[in-house]
Amino acid sequence: MIYLDHNATTPLDPRVREAMLPWLGPHYGNPSSLHRLGRAARDAVEQARAQVAALVGVSPEWVVFTSGGTEANNAALAVAGPRETVAVSAIEHASVLETARRRAQRGGACCTLPVTPSGRVDLEAAAARLHDERPALVSVMWANNETGVLQPVAEVAALARELGAWMHTDAVQAAGKVALDFSAAGVHMMSLSAHKLYGPKGVGALILDPAVPFQPLLHGGGHEKGRRAGTENVPGIVGFGVAAELARHELEARARRLEALRARLEARLRSVPGVALVGADAPRVPNTCMLRVPGIDGETLVLELDQEGIAVASGSACHSGSTRASHVLTAMGIPPEQARGALRVSLGKDNSEDDIEAFVAALEARLAGLARFAGLADW
Repeated sequence: MIYLDHNATTPLDPRVREAMLPWLGPHYGNPSSLHRLGRAARDAVEQARAQVAALVGVSPEWVVFTSGGTEANNAALAVAGPRETVAVSAIEHASVLETARRRAQRGGACCTLPVTPSGRVDLEAAAARLHDERPALVSVMWANNETGVLQPVAEVAALARELGAWMHTDAVQAAGKVALDFSAAGVHMMSLSAHKLYGPKGVGALILDPAVPFQPLLHGGGHEKGRRAGTENVPGIVGFGVAAELARHELEARARRLEALRARLEARLRSVPGVALVGADAPRVPNTCMLRVPGIDGETLVLELDQEGIAVASGSACHSGSTRASHVLTAMGIPPEQARGALRVSLGKDNSEDDIEAFVAALEARLAGLARFAGLADW
């Protein structure tokens, strides 16, 4: 299988797996226990906390471990009061958009920040809307999971701070792909997820400025300094820490290689009839390429390529199985009938030029077959 769906999840790095194995076997202590097994587990959690903190340039005490990015996003949006307004961009992940919408159903309010045709938050429109709505909290993702387009987080954070609002960014798709500096961005909260940077599934983090009036979603014991109840997932947290450390040290080399691979891919795609690139005129994370093929259903094309042993996605993997057009692409002004023909290719650190050539050859062949079946004349 040629795996080109790294924005959905990444394979576990063998070095991460090796670090996790002792904590799945002989080192089974509860990090809240006082005996030596417990103390060893606590030390491992704290070492991982420091590794994750270093990835984004914060103090370890600012890291709150969670079950993943979705929990971190939900916890961040809960900082706003139940009847206060939350502002989110139109292209956020479902764990932000749905949380904001449910808040609105329960008496709060939600305003949406529009994006430009290139997929970036429209700063002029955002400034006007924020001044009109006066939200208590603003959430704008660092990098979009479908297009890979980088968002003007620091600029939006400056607008939010002028209004006295808390600023959150979902950096799940950015971590390990571009450099992240929490303080320089001017944010108060940041969400991360281990399985997007070659770590294990089921563990993430909310980076939390101590000034934020945070109230935990989960109540019980005093875990995570009272910010997230529940016994810590020690093997997962250890894996997250090692993955974060590897990502920090290997970031530049990975980014250069991925940019070169994507440039090769997009050069090849520009010669494929009917294919249009999405967001290619905007700054993006180095591994992501979204394309669309009018008249061809993206879900069908994913299944066709799967028959060729190639894994890609038709937009966000979290919406897999849905027949709705991507909300990201429609927010960019792409008509729904064209947005349904979207395909996302997200490269990983172990992909090769041969993978690119195999994908393009399979895409051309499958597109020609689908076009003949649909009676399209462009192929």
